[in-house]
Amino acid sequence: MSFWRSAGLGAALLLVAAAAANAQAAQPDAVRDKVRAYRAAHEKEIVGELDGLLALPNVATRVADVERNAGYLTAMLERRGFAVQRLSAGPGTPPAVYGELRVPGAQRTLMFYAHYDGQPVGQKGWLSDPFKPVLRSGKLGDPNVKEIDLKSVTGPLDPEWRLYARSASDDKSPIVAILTALDALRASGLQPSVNLKLFLEGEEEQGSHNLGTILRRNTELLAADAWMLCDGPVHPTRRMQIYFGARGVAGLELTVYGPIRPLHSGHYGNWAPNPAVELAHLIAALRDEEGRILIPGFYDDVRPLTVTEKQAVALMPPVEASLEDELGLGRTEGKGARLQDRLMDPALNVRGLRAAEVGEGAANAIPTEAQVSIDFRLVPDQTPQKVKDKVEAFLRAKGWHLITEEPDKETLKAFPKVARVAWSLDYAAHRTDMSLPISRAVATLVERAAGGPIVQVPMLGGSVPMSTFTSILKAPMIGVPMVNHDNNQHGINENLRLQNLWDGIEVYAELMAGMGTMMEK
Repeated sequence: MSFWRSAGLGAALLLVAAAAANAQAAQPDAVRDKVRAYRAAHEKEIVGELDGLLALPNVATRVADVERNAGYLTAMLERRGFAVQRLSAGPGTPPAVYGELRVPGAQRTLMFYAHYDGQPVGQKGWLSDPFKPVLRSGKLGDPNVKEIDLKSVTGPLDPEWRLYARSASDDKSPIVAILTALDALRASGLQPSVNLKLFLEGEEEQGSHNLGTILRRNTELLAADAWMLCDGPVHPTRRMQIYFGARGVAGLELTVYGPIRPLHSGHYGNWAPNPAVELAHLIAALRDEEGRILIPGFYDDVRPLTVTEKQAVALMPPVEASLEDELGLGRTEGKGARLQDRLMDPALNVRGLRAAEVGEGAANAIPTEAQVSIDFRLVPDQTPQKVKDKVEAFLRAKGWHLITEEPDKETLKAFPKVARVAWSLDYAAHRTDMSLPISRAVATLVERAAGGPIVQVPMLGGSVPMSTFTSILKAPMIGVPMVNHDNNQHGINENLRLQNLWDGIEVYAELMAGMGTMMEK
């Protein structure tokens, strides 16, 4: 037999094997059951691999630490046969880790996105070192919660156990779930029906400022039929959910000024303006007590929801009563509106205030300055630049002289009200059309993996750079999150519930195994 006849026969056999695997994957529960059996037999190894990744410090502002994570992830991908590259915007910028795995016979390509950088860990209240993962028997605050020594466990891991560490949920666990899903398919004799690509970002928690440059430089390399964004939580009811959009975000650091030195409040109060009071009035002029933004024209660019999106929101299960109890809320904003309805609107959040000291450090004095940190959550078709323009026009109309550098005495004397502004114009909002064939295919496969109805969310309340990807790469992007809603992401004692990890493995395996066939329909 000639080489060419042999090669042709080999290719034909690969195509037959792929077709058989796809046919098997098309059978309801076939993938889920086999993947579940693999997971049950390898639980300790799966958690152990995640434990090793979480032990690497990954605060987004520390590029050297991010680089070490990139090296660790490169090794993880290469062990699975991925061709790996590091993509960056230039020296000294955090790299994205890109991996590609070609599948014989596959005609479609699916890209999975997650990020591996994390939030700072300096907040008070961590019960253990954020970078020394701890397995506990449940949620902190529940009675009888205790630490678990993974090495001493002999039977199955309790699905209600939780792994505590920075990025346990946001966003390293989806990376391990994706790779374990591939391991499980291979071990079960199943073949992914799509070529697989992974884009693991190292700068998401800094606002993805270099992401656009990376994408524009690598558009051909990053081509895919669809992107699966594996960031964010499942629904508060613990049902799996998929989301088709996310709000955009812009940040504002604003400082207002008073006297050039602290003044005795008895001698100068009611005469020298107090910047803390000035700032309180400014904030009250920006939004009302129900969260309505009072800046003229702020809602002019808001894109209305489609009929499909309105129907999806209406079908979402109610969570308000349980969340009010869980969070100890005596009232909610929006005059009784549902949570998801509020998340479909723009928002102005005060994320921090500072003006002198309180408590034991308080002094009877007028401070020299007061600061507020604000994040704006945007919806289509708002843009960060338009928001900046409208906010600054509003402030000027209220009599504020805006500057971008620290003022000198002459500037403070020249204007009755001075405010320094520093903006972070991160990215716009995005909503993928829920009626697209790819949207319906993802919903079908996730429901198959979940074994029942899922929650379909037109737009997530949080912000992820979906618009950056879709505007540059022109491919649909859909969020397929897996972590628990009560994971404390960005805060102290961040955690991952093990059942959510198990669920994520099954969902990602289903997408790998079934998406090729679904996209051909």
